[in-house]
Amino acid sequence: MKIIHSISDFSSTKKTIVTIGTFDGVHIGHQKIIEKLVAVAKKEHKESVLLTFFPHPRMVLQKDMKLELINTIDERAKLLEKTGLDYLIIHPFTKEFSRLTALDFVRNILVNQLNISRLVIGYDHHFGKNREGNIEQLTEYSKLYDFEVNEIPVQDIDSVSVSSTKIRKALATGKLNTANRYLGYQFVLNGTVVNGKQLGGTIGFPTANIDITETYKLIPKTGVYVVKSSINKKEVYGMMNIGNRPTVNGKHQTIEVHFFNFNNDLYDTKLTIELLYFLRDEQKFDSIDTLVQQLKKDQESSLDFIKNKL
Repeated sequence: MKIIHSISDFSSTKKTIVTIGTFDGVHIGHQKIIEKLVAVAKKEHKESVLLTFFPHPRMVLQKDMKLELINTIDERAKLLEKTGLDYLIIHPFTKEFSRLTALDFVRNILVNQLNISRLVIGYDHHFGKNREGNIEQLTEYSKLYDFEVNEIPVQDIDSVSVSSTKIRKALATGKLNTANRYLGYQFVLNGTVVNGKQLGGTIGFPTANIDITETYKLIPKTGVYVVKSSINKKEVYGMMNIGNRPTVNGKHQTIEVHFFNFNNDLYDTKLTIELLYFLRDEQKFDSIDTLVQQLKKDQESSLDFIKNKL
């Protein structure tokens, strides 16, 4: 898969089959759509193209709104790379771009720039200035500019019973099993290990403090999770706490991972943390000793899960 960061940089002598959207989560419903697109493109000897935008349009047009996405743009690209797509176009979304009319979008971008022969889109897709473009207009323009429009029927999407919104809600409420089942993979957090208060080391549970720079990345419900990471090409399991550390009067949310049987210095290391299981809600304990006792129980529960469930 080739990743292109502007529509104007794309060129192909072959005709293309294109789908457009955010595809946040690249969940099993998205995967189903992309599989069909890739299969048809191969059968017809055409190029498969997914066009998405970054920043997310709402980050540009509704700056006061707090946006939470399942994937960062880099995470999304890695997931899409596994689908067999020929091209991923991540086009910069700007206010100027948002002013393109539906006709200009179809003529200048889909037809002239992307050399489209077929567009595969969801049943409720809107595009162009003020989201004025819809399936009816696309069908009209397709006759004018000689390309096909394949609308993904509502029943196809409903039959999977998955949506990015459902996944976000599951993650926000600690229903990690549901979220992972809908995603078709383990939800991940990507970040860099930074200096923390180093309290964990003094109580026998040293932690790696994970800093996630992308403010739009959805952080799941506070609590304790069983996790997995790959460090120096080796799988390492652990338990992760997301929360404000109420027992020690923490003032802001942190993400801390205690890896089992692992003592290496990880400062400044970039880690991908896979969330496997939600253990429990965050709690405030009466003392550090009580906290330590609970952490020992959490570790036992985590190791039991790893041994019996994986």
